[in-house]
Amino acid sequence: MPRLVMKFGGTSVATIDRIRNVARHVIRERKAGYDIAVVVSAMSGKTNELVGWCQEAASFYDPAEYDAVVASGEQVTAGLLAIVLRDLGLPARSWQGWQVPILTSDAHASARITSIDGTNLINGFSERGEIAVVTGFQGIHAPTGRITTLGRGGSDTSAVAVAAAIGAERCDIYTDVDGVYTTDPRVVPKARRLDKIAFEEMLEMASLGAKVLQVRSVELAMLHRVKTFVRSSFDDPESPKPGTLICDEEDIVEQQVVTGIAFQRDEAQITLRRVADHPGVAAAIFVPLAEANINVDMIIQVASDDHATDITFTVPGTDFERAKQVLTKAQPQIGFTNLQGTADMVKVSAIGVGMRSHAGVAARAFKALSDKGINIRAITTSEIKFSILIEAPYTELAVRTLHTLYGLDQP
Repeated sequence: MPRLVMKFGGTSVATIDRIRNVARHVIRERKAGYDIAVVVSAMSGKTNELVGWCQEAASFYDPAEYDAVVASGEQVTAGLLAIVLRDLGLPARSWQGWQVPILTSDAHASARITSIDGTNLINGFSERGEIAVVTGFQGIHAPTGRITTLGRGGSDTSAVAVAAAIGAERCDIYTDVDGVYTTDPRVVPKARRLDKIAFEEMLEMASLGAKVLQVRSVELAMLHRVKTFVRSSFDDPESPKPGTLICDEEDIVEQQVVTGIAFQRDEAQITLRRVADHPGVAAAIFVPLAEANINVDMIIQVASDDHATDITFTVPGTDFERAKQVLTKAQPQIGFTNLQGTADMVKVSAIGVGMRSHAGVAARAFKALSDKGINIRAITTSEIKFSILIEAPYTELAVRTLHTLYGLDQP
């Protein structure tokens, strides 16, 4: 029988009634002839509750024990779904990450999957006809024998990894939306659901602010060429909508120049004035930030004037104050005269593999935004996207302007 992985997020399993609805989706695919592994998240709100308990228990806690606590949310969901499926007459059993096993690094709360063996799940399919209900978000660090978790959204990564390990025909990720849209429909009511999107485009959209999938899950799907659907668990299980297929670029017949517009709020801009322009100064700036686990994004260096230059870059808004402290401490090594910055910034990005073969895509955006009176503070580009940094109050106007400019309003 062909194999299928179905992943259900927290809102999809928030109550027992919703878990029963999930079971009906599983039954539909079972009737279609699939061996099925279901990957589940914790019930909506439970992970936050468990994290809160850890914080209440102690100001500083062992990350390994934190993982032991927060991983229990998925265990509850997996057991409940297996109980519901068995009550409906289907053979099912729950699997925790360590039982599969899903092996990970030892970076507790943000572990990465190092390997996964699908043999136990496949044997359950062939020998007992079981539906495997697997806890998402977690695995085990084999040398220590400790449970690990993969970070927020890690169940998406678990699902794609399981799909690759068992040779699944596809991986269906069920969420509270019915697919991937050209942009956030709450900002642009004319945003359209995409039938297909290339792995590379989805990876850029996920990393640039789209919240549909975790970035690592898209990376894994692209690496193993796992065809992945984003679908809604709230559709009628008897007649679900097709969702959005994430696939190879070659599988998309008509490719638009721009596929989607993403935006990321809470960006901060930092400018170092009159930095000494000599070898090693960039390292003096960015190595201390990296050691503090502060992610730097856009970087702009102004042409040197009298052996001094200005360097501007962005960091997450939540790291703004910490970044300023790190840089102030490193001032003697860097040699800047003044530090300026603001936290009220937004990064808006246009993504599309069609940019590879079309010139002037970004230039059109700059003209359109200028006509709307929107000042661009920084720009970065790559082969299939460009990003601009603007002031937060102009976010919706900028997104709507670009969405219309590239014809994404059209059905």
